[in-house]
Amino acid sequence: MVKLSDIDVGESAFVTGFEAGGAGYRSKLLAMGLTPGVEVKVAAIAPLGDPVEIEVRGFHLSLRKAEADVLKLRRAR
Repeated sequence: MVKLSDIDVGESAFVTGFEAGGAGYRSKLLAMGLTPGVEVKVAAIAPLGDPVEIEVRGFHLSLRKAEADVLKLRRAR
């Protein structure tokens, strides 16, 4: 398992679940399409490292690293 902050630009990973706690933010991530099994690709990282732009389900989404670290990911091979 890795977090979004561990993934480099251009790399892909699959959502496997969510960290415990933060149910309110978890529901927002689910509403944005970040459901278990979906593939995400890191498209860009801001110059100071935050936020991170990801591509998911054909659209681009920017997330703060601290908030995105709620996601549990598995690197795509």
